[in-house]
Order: sequence, then C-alpha cells, then structure tokens
Amino acid sequence: MEKSHELELTQMRKSVEKIGFSTEKYGDPTLMRFLIARSMDTDKASKMFVQWLKWRSSLVPNGFVVESEVPDQLEARKIFLQGLSKTGYPVMIVQACKHYPPKDRLQFKKFVVYLLDKTIASAVKGREIGNEKLVGVLDFQNITYRNVDARGLITGFQFLQVMYVLRNMLKRTLFHVSYIRETERG
Repeated sequence: MEKSHELELTQMRKSVEKIGFSTEKYGDPTLMRFLIARSMDTDKASKMFVQWLKWRSSLVPNGFVVESEVPDQLEARKIFLQGLSKTGYPVMIVQACKHYPPKDRLQFKKFVVYLLDKTIASAVKGREIGNEKLVGVLDFQNITYRNVDARGLITGFQFLQVMYVLRNMLKRTLFHVSYIRETERG
C-alpha cells in the first residue's frame, strides 16, 4: 500500500473515532472502499463509513441475517448461487418469474442483505479483499406483470451502490427480456 494511502487511512480512523465509532473490526481494504468512493476525502469517507455502520447495525444487529428472518423470500427459491466464474467471481442467478412484490418490505431488505452477504462470502472465504465483486444473471423468462417489483429492484441496486460500497457487479446479464406477458388474475 502506498504511503499516501496509509496516511489517509490513519486520518480516516481518527476521524471515525472523533465521531464516536470504532474501526477496530475493519481492515484497510474495507476502509479503502470508502476512501475511494469519496475521492480520498477522509472526512467524507468517515461520514459515509459511520452511516454504513449505523445502517448495518440497525438492519443486521447480529452482523448477519439468519435464514429464519427471511423465510418467505427463501421459500420462493428464486435465486441461486452457481459457484465461481472463470475469473473467480461468484455467480448469482435470479429467476424473476418466481419473485412477487413482498408484503413485508423489511423482510425483503433483510433478504437482499442476506443474499449479497452470502454471495460475496462464497468467493472471499474469510479474507478481506476490499474490492469484492459478483456476477449477476437476471433471467426474465416467463415473467408477468405480477412479478414486476420496481421497489424491490431499486432496493437491490441501492444496497449495491450505497451500502455495499464499490462492490459493484462485474457483469449484469439479462436473459429472455423480449416481452412481459399479462396473465389472468385469479
């Protein structure tokens, strides 16, 4: 790591402590994500890091989401991990036709966190890299209007951009997007 980055990391740690939080559990790669996201501005990166800590502790107080907190979403069996790509990134396949807008928005948000945490963890295996990425494949085959969930899509991408700082998807692939068909309501 460059000396300039070491100085900025030290400044960021001090800035976070001044705000009343700790960086003790987090290594340099995690803190660098926030610095890079804020153009190496330590004050802005510190504020963003503290925001992230608050968000994470409010939504996931135990540090992870247990399966019993998201039973409805898991029951749908709409998302699958398919191992690693040739370049070593975890591959996640989403079958949009099995998703329906959730009645419990909080459970859905926790499911998104559960999903992203599990996907990223499947590739890093306990080591902190700092620029973890994933491949997401969205399969729209047999999708209907009842499956469309704009809020869910926004939540997923917001979490990727804001709460999983710089853990952008390496590649997004869409399959079967030629049309959305309307089904009879029953």
